[in-house]
Amino acid sequence: MNETVARRLTGISGIATAAALIVEVPLYFVYSGPPPDWNVLARLLIGAVALAFLIVFVTAFRELVKAADPAQEWVGTMAFAGGLVYATITLVSSGLEAGAVIAADRPIDPTIAVSGTYILYGSIGRLMLALFLTAVGYGISRTNLLPRWTGRSAFVLAGVNLLFVPSLFFGNTPAHFYAANGWGTTAMMGAVLSYWLLALSISICRSATRRLPVGSPAPRL
Repeated sequence: MNETVARRLTGISGIATAAALIVEVPLYFVYSGPPPDWNVLARLLIGAVALAFLIVFVTAFRELVKAADPAQEWVGTMAFAGGLVYATITLVSSGLEAGAVIAADRPIDPTIAVSGTYILYGSIGRLMLALFLTAVGYGISRTNLLPRWTGRSAFVLAGVNLLFVPSLFFGNTPAHFYAANGWGTTAMMGAVLSYWLLALSISICRSATRRLPVGSPAPRL
């Protein structure tokens, strides 16, 4: 895969991931009590689609780093591994929630009722996402793939995710900002990720139209 194709595939899949996440996150705030089954299943399905596109994104990003600078292939592989693990544990969490909702004979709030997902969505997810973002930021900065703000913002977002790792010590009330399954730990961080990924992916798509030769630095902004 040449660099131009890798940029296009990375950018398009990233935009698709971000769009699905942007649609998904507000569905968590429609109901104050236990939501109806359709709401839970719809948001989980949209989330699964987003994660499928994320897998394409991390795979294409690895190829993009490799095409730009073969010596930095290990960084792309680390980003791929971190993103794949994050997608996997989130898909497992979604499956647990969907199963509980389908089996229940009344509406339930799976963010409370399904205790197995607390730290999968929370602390574990935040740690894996921090690893992914750190690798993405390092890969961008070492290969000059994109403008400086993209790499720097990845590092900042990785740091913010790390701040939420200890949230597992602060209870399981979704209405609390900082809790194992709190809205700050899960929904807010998901929203921040989606808009950052959208901005990053648009930048990648724009860079693909410049038809840069392999290994040449991207313009600095």
